[in-house]
Amino acid sequence: MKRWHWGVVAAVVALVAVGGIRAIGARRAQQEAQAALAAQRAQPIIELARTDVVRADTHELRRVLPISGSIKAVNSAFVKARVPGELQDLKVREGDSVQAGQVLARIERVEGQARLNQAQEQADAAKAQIDIAERQFNNNKALVDQGFISRSALDTSLNNLTAAQATHKAALAAVDLARKTLEDTVLRAPISGVISQRLAQPGERVAVDSKILEIVDLSHLELEAMLTAADSVDLRVGQEAALQVEGSARPVAARVARINPSAQPGSRSVLAYLEIADTTGLRQGLFAQGSVTMGSSSALAVPLSAVRTDRPAPYVQLVEGGKVVHRTVQMAQRGETDKETWVAVSGVPAGSQVILGHVGPLREGTLVKFTGGPPPQPSPGAPASKSPGA
Repeated sequence: MKRWHWGVVAAVVALVAVGGIRAIGARRAQQEAQAALAAQRAQPIIELARTDVVRADTHELRRVLPISGSIKAVNSAFVKARVPGELQDLKVREGDSVQAGQVLARIERVEGQARLNQAQEQADAAKAQIDIAERQFNNNKALVDQGFISRSALDTSLNNLTAAQATHKAALAAVDLARKTLEDTVLRAPISGVISQRLAQPGERVAVDSKILEIVDLSHLELEAMLTAADSVDLRVGQEAALQVEGSARPVAARVARINPSAQPGSRSVLAYLEIADTTGLRQGLFAQGSVTMGSSSALAVPLSAVRTDRPAPYVQLVEGGKVVHRTVQMAQRGETDKETWVAVSGVPAGSQVILGHVGPLREGTLVKFTGGPPPQPSPGAPASKSPGA
């Protein structure tokens, strides 16, 4: 009887122990589920706008070279005084159009006219001396033939005639020089263009080589760009460029016309000259900047701003399965697409949703949801992306 009693007690204790163990396991499972749910609720969800991501697609990358510089006239000239004197009849001012050969001003010509008259009188006197020497030579020649004078007297008269002729030639040259000096008192436009500077006023006494006016030809303008030695290596005559001129909203097309064969002393920079196609509304001295197209290539690319470099290896942030994923990438050539710099990359599947750089760094595994519309689709007209195995 006692053995049976103890057996029942043992069975009851065993049942109680098993029930307790089951209750403890159920409570622990419930606690773990509640902890997981709480953790899931506590995990932040990042909201991204449609404009915060872009698809990695195949793009035509234009390799460009940034340039900047001042616009200059291909043809310009200074009108200078060639003779000293008082400046007269200067009527043109800045902004006036002039034609090549047009009379712009005069230098007082009284002194020049007097010198021309003096030279002419000296030439006439030299011509009279030739007549006298020639008659004397002819007379002496007749006397020599008759035997009245010696041969040496004839030689002397011949020398006098030769000297008189040389003096007359020198006098005529002096007349030409005086006439040229008188003509130089008239200041004419060497080229057609517009007056950009008036550097003297009527009534002033100017010296030789004094600058009076500056003329620029606005029909032919070019950009003078200073390039580093490395940038100038791939630059070629004929390459196209797009410029933006200060104060003008319209883009300006240009073409590399010339490249200086010598580097500048000290800076070792190289000057390149870009011919501007349409000069309407442009002026000399305006600042312009833009880029020269060096070539193009097609590649799978992402915006350069989306590539992060805060780790030893560059990477991009993707949205995959509603979460943030980090992918290490290898960068290749860079280029322009829709006025934005893109870079060819490998290590990213085509069509991936790439988070742009302005969003900032996100922890891998962060949940993501989009607001304001679905994720971006490939841009219209963009080349179709191909999978690596295609």
